[in-house]
Amino acid sequence: MADKELVITREEIVRRVKELGAEISRDYENNRFLVVGILNGAFMFTADLVREIKCDIEIDFIRVASYGMDTTAGTLRFTKDIELEIQGKDILIVEDIVDSGRTMMYLANSFAERGAHSIRFCVLIDKKERREVDLCPDYIGFEVPGGFLVGYGLDCREQFRHLPDIYHLQE
Repeated sequence: MADKELVITREEIVRRVKELGAEISRDYENNRFLVVGILNGAFMFTADLVREIKCDIEIDFIRVASYGMDTTAGTLRFTKDIELEIQGKDILIVEDIVDSGRTMMYLANSFAERGAHSIRFCVLIDKKERREVDLCPDYIGFEVPGGFLVGYGLDCREQFRHLPDIYHLQE
């Protein structure tokens, strides 16, 4: 097992998810909207977050992959697309981590082209120092500089997702 350094405890995650749920509930008060979780990394965060949202919501999931190791514009594709109607809806995309921002920009453009009324982003982890596009998530759980993170849905080669805390994976 690889060495890990604790970064965010499960208690901190629980507290912050409750705060995000309350903030989102206030912002969308009396409005029905669609929550779209990004698989696989955001499945735990999405599940916990939607239980804290006190609005009428719909829930769906997508999976986005890149061709090879390159994630430049045009190389991303849906491997599991949204199944619910997007046209005219307010959408909240839930992501585990945003660094370059390319995936989020791709999703925003794709959903806008399909007629979404509004698109907002809620991310568990924001790594601003790696941003390559002009994009700022609407709701941020934690800002974490540098390091490869695992736990609470975040993985390294499909390992460590099950951990309830978030760790820096040591090389």
